Amino acid sequence: MSSFDHSTLIKQINENLGPLRKAQPEAMQGFGLLAKASMAEGALSAKHKELMALAIGITQHCSGCIGFHVKALHKLGCTRAELDEMLAVCVYMGGGPALMYAAEATAAWDAMAPQTA
Repeated sequence: MSSFDHSTLIKQINENLGPLRKAQPEAMQGFGLLAKASMAEGALSAKHKELMALAIGITQHCSGCIGFHVKALHKLGCTRAELDEMLAVCVYMGGGPALMYAAEATAAWDAMAPQTA
């Protein structure tokens, strides 16, 4: 499990992808269009799709995915209870390694939670 700041990780990933966006604009635009179309509201809500994406990120051990999808879930109004239920499924399907990344996801969730006064 990592102990880094997911908000900083997201920023670094976006900065590091800058040269690839310039070198391969069509491919990167294609990926962006695929993401937008895949995550759009439909028979499944955008929130449910983000929960699925986070689950895949956890079971594939992708810290960047955790950061991006936790951030999106906060914006979509996901609750901690919804997150926790999804994490239980990740652990069921992914075992011990998924449990380690579930812990990372909960740390990211807490760190990235909107601040309330």
